Parts: sequence; C-alpha cells; structure tokens
Amino acid sequence: MQPHKAEKNRIKNRLPQWEYLAFIAAVLLTFVLCVSVGTVRLPWSDVIHYFTDLLFGTDYEYAVSSAPQIMTVRVPRVICVALSGMSLALCGCAMQGLLKNPLAEGSTLGVSSGAALGAIIAIAFDIHVPFLSLAGPTVMAMLFAFGSIMLILFLAYRLDYSLSTNTIVLLGVIYSLFVSSIIMFITTFSSEKIRSITYWTMGSLQGSSYTEALILFTVLAVCASVILSKSEELNAFAIGEDNARSIGIDVRKTRLTILISVSALIGTCVSIGGSIGFVRLVVPHMTRMIVGPNHRRLLPATLFSGAVFLMLMDLIARVILKPRELPIGAVTSLIGAVLFVFIFAGTRRTHR
Repeated sequence: MQPHKAEKNRIKNRLPQWEYLAFIAAVLLTFVLCVSVGTVRLPWSDVIHYFTDLLFGTDYEYAVSSAPQIMTVRVPRVICVALSGMSLALCGCAMQGLLKNPLAEGSTLGVSSGAALGAIIAIAFDIHVPFLSLAGPTVMAMLFAFGSIMLILFLAYRLDYSLSTNTIVLLGVIYSLFVSSIIMFITTFSSEKIRSITYWTMGSLQGSSYTEALILFTVLAVCASVILSKSEELNAFAIGEDNARSIGIDVRKTRLTILISVSALIGTCVSIGGSIGFVRLVVPHMTRMIVGPNHRRLLPATLFSGAVFLMLMDLIARVILKPRELPIGAVTSLIGAVLFVFIFAGTRRTHR
C-alpha cells in the first residue's frame, strides 16, 4: 500500500503533461517570432517553409528574396540564445536550491569571472587557436572556466575536506574579486582593444554559428541530465543539509556533482556569449511563482522559461534601436533588475 502511495506522489510531483506542452509551445512560438523579426522582417510563412525546405528538400518561392540568406545567419543565433537561456536559468535554479539562498547564482562560484578572464586575455593579446573553427576568446574562456572551478575545488578541499558550501562560495567570491583586478590591469594596458573587451563583457550572441550551437547543446544535454536527476536531493537541501544526511543522501558527492555541472554550463555559455546577467537570478524566481518550489517541477519548467526569456531579450536588443544592436547583457540587466524588484516586492507582500 505504501509503495503504491509513494509512486502516486512521485508522479503527482512531476510537471503535468499539459504544462510540458504549454512550455514547449511557448518556446516554439517565441523561436519563430525571433527568427521572423529583426532588422529585416520576414513573413512567418517564409520561416516555416525554410525549415520545411531543410527537412524535406522542397523548393519554396520566398516572399522576401533574401530570406534564406537572412535565416542562415539568424537561425543559429536564435538557437544559441535559446540554449544559453536554458543553461543559465537552470544553473541559477540549481544554485538557489543547493545554497538555500534566493540571491544565489552561478557567478558565486567564480566560474563566470574565470571565463571572462580567459576571453579578455585572448582579445587583448590576439590569441588565435589553429585547426579549430572556434574563435580564440571562446576556447580560452572554456579553458579558464574549467581551470577556475578545478582551482576553487582544490583549495576548498585543502581547507575543508568536507567541501562545505560556505567554503566553496567564499573562495568563489574571493577568486572573482581577484580575477576582476587582473581584468582591470589588462584593460588598462590594452587601450586599443578596450572597445572589443567592453563589448564582450556586456554579452552578445551576434554571429553565433551552428558549431557553437552544437557545443552548447552537447554540454546542456549532459549537465542538465545530471542536474535534473538531482531534483529530489535539491528538495532535501531546501530543508537543510542535516535533513539531507538523515535520509541517506551523500551531501558531499551531491554538492560536488551539481557544482561541477553548473560550472561547466556557465563556462560554456560565457565563452560563447560573454557575460549575460540576471537570467540566472530572475528566471528561477519567475518560474517558481508559476509551478511552485518542488524541484521535480521547477527544474524542467525553468529550462523552458529560460529559453523564452533570453530569446525575447535578444529580440529587444536587436529591434529596439534597429539597425543598431544593443548588447544582450545590457538588456537582460536592465529588464531583469526591474523584474526582480517587482518579484521581491510581491514576495514581501505575500509574507505579510
């Protein structure tokens, strides 16, 4: 009797099928909207027939003659934006659950700063990577992101064998401050590159390619699978680490697994799109207000919400001052800050 009841509760705690369908429909509609709208507006029929041509090899006569050329550039960009939004939002949700802190996000680990340092070094010193189709800043950012989390975990292990969350976060904050000072020095002595460095740090997915989309998808598929499999553990962490230990969860292993997965996702996103703020902070809160705090429902919902949010932010960045384009990081920070104030105010009223 009890196992049957537990199975019913487990199914009930999942995201309902109709909610999955609603989120998927929202992502697809937003995707088509973002592909069709830009400096040159394309009819929805052209967008749909473009994908039909790719899948079935048909020959459609487009209403806009340049539609195939435009979508060759626009489609990989929107795909990269959607995958980045999914990755960043999932990281923020996992970190908030792991640390029991509504202000926690992936940048508290210092990985974003490490990735930024790698990219800025590549830009400042014109580092190129032969035999790879990826740009030097992308490769350097990935290497520095991985090296940063390895360094932080090594130091945390030497200082605290249990790898407590507080030790890792403290080292991550200190490391971020240290890296920020190095970035300031590099920027000071690279005045001729300061425009490129500044633009990269504001975040942009302009010129994204299918190769970068494939990298993002591969890392997301692996790391998201790991994080989603830890939804029950994150529910236990929300009550407290002692509670997690009491029900048989290996706290140290779970924490390490989630931190490494989050770091890999953030490092990849930063290496390709630069520093994009507030997605990791705002989207999990917005999604939590819709589906509740249960991570079995919250984590997959946050994935879809992150894709929709960042695609819309990228659309605003492209069209609000067209033909000029704003950095997506500037748009997410501006709108995200306003949204977070409303979320915080609403939460305070609810508690009262």
